[in-house]
Amino acid sequence: MSEPRDHGPLPPLLVLLTVMTGLVDSVSYLELGNVFVANMTGNIIFLGLGLATKGQTGEIQPTTLSTLCFCAGAAVGGHLAFNKITHRGRLLGAATAVQTFAILVAALLVSALGHTDEPGRLVTIGVLAASMGWQYAIIRRLEVPDFRTVVVTTTITALVADRDEPKERIVRRALSVATLLLGAAIGAVLIREVAVAAPLWCAAAILAVVSAASYITANRADADR
Repeated sequence: MSEPRDHGPLPPLLVLLTVMTGLVDSVSYLELGNVFVANMTGNIIFLGLGLATKGQTGEIQPTTLSTLCFCAGAAVGGHLAFNKITHRGRLLGAATAVQTFAILVAALLVSALGHTDEPGRLVTIGVLAASMGWQYAIIRRLEVPDFRTVVVTTTITALVADRDEPKERIVRRALSVATLLLGAAIGAVLIREVAVAAPLWCAAAILAVVSAASYITANRADADR
């Protein structure tokens, strides 16, 4: 019988990506017009309210753009990107390297062009949403339980509803929720105390760390497990 699959360093790396998600969504919601670029559940609610009230409860265009770009990023990440890479560490390393570039582009746009004028605001929303859709699709391919990085609805439900779960799973689920909360809180503080683009620069730095760590650990002697 083969040995059980070992997730190795993937869980702590996904914890970092969950923090990064909170950072990015703090910018999109607080500064880009009450729109999410990672939390698509919220976007669908916003879009429904906007359509029903003819835009009185919020702008329809940014929410629609964010949702469509997220879907585009997810489609590429899920069906086309790095299909020949079978090792999960190398897949995560390659995917986060690409995403680092996308978040850097968004940070540069906000720093150089601001975040309130068109079309810079919409371009930033599109880039961020596509990168988060890409991230979620790649995370699903990794198949690490309890770490989805961009959504915690299922995780919260499992945390409070499931019985007789191993302590390890309870800890993972709680950690996933807590780190998303932490990322959003840090993002809000950085926006208030430093600059609007500060959470995006931090998010890019986290992605670069995750990419480098993924490549390094994927080359360990026991990485094939």
